[in-house]
Amino acid sequence: MKAYEAEKIRNIALLGHGGSGKTSITEAALFTAGLTTRIGRTEDGNTVSDFDKEETSRNISISTSLIPIEWEGYKINFLDTPGYFDFIGEAQSSVKVTGGVIIAVDATNGVEVGTEKAWEMAMARKIPTFIFVNKMDRENSNFEKVLSDLRDTFGKKVAPFQIPLGANDSFVGNVNVAKMIAREYTGKDCIDIPIPEELKDKAMEIREMLMESVAESDDELMEKYFAGEPFTDEEMQSGLRAGIIAGEIVPVICGAATKNIGIHTLLNVITDYSPSPKDMPAKEGVNPYTKKKITRTLEADEPFSAQVFKTIVDPYVGKISLLKIISGNLTPDMEVYNSNKDEKEKIANLFSLRGKNQIDVQAARAGDIVAVAKLQHTITGDTLCSVNAPIMYSKIDFSDPQLYLAIEPKAKGDEEKINMGLVRLTEEDPSFSFERNVETKQTLIRGQGELHIKVIVSKLKSKFGIDVELSDAKVPYRETIKGKSDVQGKHKKQSGGHGQYGDVKIKFEPSTEEFEFNETVFGGAVPKAYIPAVEKGLRESMEQGVLAGYPVINVKATLFDGSYHDVDSSEMAFKIAAGIAFRKGMELAKPVILEPIVELKIIVPEAYMGEVMGDMNKRRGRINGIEPQINGDQLIIAEAPQSETFKYAIDLRSITQARGSFTSKFVRYEEAPPNVSEQVIAAAKAEK
Repeated sequence: MKAYEAEKIRNIALLGHGGSGKTSITEAALFTAGLTTRIGRTEDGNTVSDFDKEETSRNISISTSLIPIEWEGYKINFLDTPGYFDFIGEAQSSVKVTGGVIIAVDATNGVEVGTEKAWEMAMARKIPTFIFVNKMDRENSNFEKVLSDLRDTFGKKVAPFQIPLGANDSFVGNVNVAKMIAREYTGKDCIDIPIPEELKDKAMEIREMLMESVAESDDELMEKYFAGEPFTDEEMQSGLRAGIIAGEIVPVICGAATKNIGIHTLLNVITDYSPSPKDMPAKEGVNPYTKKKITRTLEADEPFSAQVFKTIVDPYVGKISLLKIISGNLTPDMEVYNSNKDEKEKIANLFSLRGKNQIDVQAARAGDIVAVAKLQHTITGDTLCSVNAPIMYSKIDFSDPQLYLAIEPKAKGDEEKINMGLVRLTEEDPSFSFERNVETKQTLIRGQGELHIKVIVSKLKSKFGIDVELSDAKVPYRETIKGKSDVQGKHKKQSGGHGQYGDVKIKFEPSTEEFEFNETVFGGAVPKAYIPAVEKGLRESMEQGVLAGYPVINVKATLFDGSYHDVDSSEMAFKIAAGIAFRKGMELAKPVILEPIVELKIIVPEAYMGEVMGDMNKRRGRINGIEPQINGDQLIIAEAPQSETFKYAIDLRSITQARGSFTSKFVRYEEAPPNVSEQVIAAAKAEK
């Protein structure tokens, strides 16, 4: 594949609700461009985009695929992203590097949750956006209704560029109101035909609306419009393109990807109206050493810089890094600098990916998307740049994973293999994380949802040969005391030769500190040399409480008396005596179980407020505040026991039809209710 200049490159992310036909659009585009001989079907597992074993077995997209297409002198880099919310990280990384967004909408379902999320993602980054109403050939498809819903939901800048020709089974093409031509599709090609008489008035009405938008893009065009002079085709295109790039117009076009209807027009709309990398503002970064701001443009004399936005890990092929070139040129055998890792990398070979197929590239220019293999230090989000002109771009923002589960091997001895496999998979998918909880002796995996974690588990088996099972995460409870106690701990043992003797008297009481140790020993009842051993014995004893064996916190211990033996006393004896006193003191000072409390920040549409708050009450949660958001959503600030929130992501998604999201963080420990304490203690005894 030849190297394209920036003005001839279009980087387009395909977003939308799961099942809206994003992968079918890329299949039809590949067929239209003459790169395939048939249009693959997701349900048949034979599409170019969905090549991963997990995708073909589940008939859904799980990761972003790069699909470059050469069309009429342009290179279009499609980024086909998953529509399911569990894999939102794939869309977030793609949006970071794209120049334009196409939101696919199912003509039979209209605006769905995934449509709304895709819109929010595009608008948040101010990315020029197009809407493709797909599946117009299906029964119950209704373009007028979908368009009305789109404008009601997203505003009047949503503007139709087309009128469908026919409907349902008789859908054959569209009328382009910007160019006032009609196109009828044959399945492989399309032909220009006269606009049907019954559609001319409607086409002119919509064209008039578009002309108003064109007039607003330029003062001279505004004068021409008010003077009643018609715009030339060039003026229409340049005016509409300016409005689209500025985010003032969101074109709506239509088609049926599986029948290849509307795809020629879609490709032309992309080349005519979407921004090239040269239309985008200069990219800002920082010098990794001085932290001073730097900008990079697409000018020919700029040094090389790029950002890795996706990593593909294969245990046999190795690691492949997809990167967007932000400035300069990239060629094979170049040495580049990873400014995030402070390491140099060698570019061995340069290629593009079309699904899983590699296409050799001899050179790549600024604005293009390419792939390199076997980088040693580089992961998703890292900046690669010229060794002599270092720069670092902002990292990719991924949604915090919201679902916690424990993962363990089915075969003993595979613990290390699990860790290595998860490390490799986080390189490929930074939207999940894992950690080893030393206290509960569990490896916790955090994902965006159930399907996300199931796919990770499946990949551990298929890619690394590790069979694992999932279970609920254990809660890191604590123990403390509510009362006071005054106890003696004596350790006395005689067994030939030197014996062991240690005797301490200690007061225990609640504290606001995690642990306080004081001594008020008078007259040397406990020699100074043994007092540190007493404190050490108490600290070690606090690792396991008397109720359920959980660590003890918020206790003050005061050593006030004791006795010793000139020959038999030792540090070990006093350490053991302190442990005896601790167990006695805890049992007499009203010990209780403490449970961890987390703060939840839940963002939901107002319509779901009542149900979400009711559900939080069932989880023993407390609502601490409600704050309205700019987009009309509501932020609910609540606190709840951690035990009630490990799987909250599943329930919140169900309650809000996936429109809600939340973050959580630990805030403190609180005394658990009696019924919870009884369950915790019973479970601890059952494990012994």
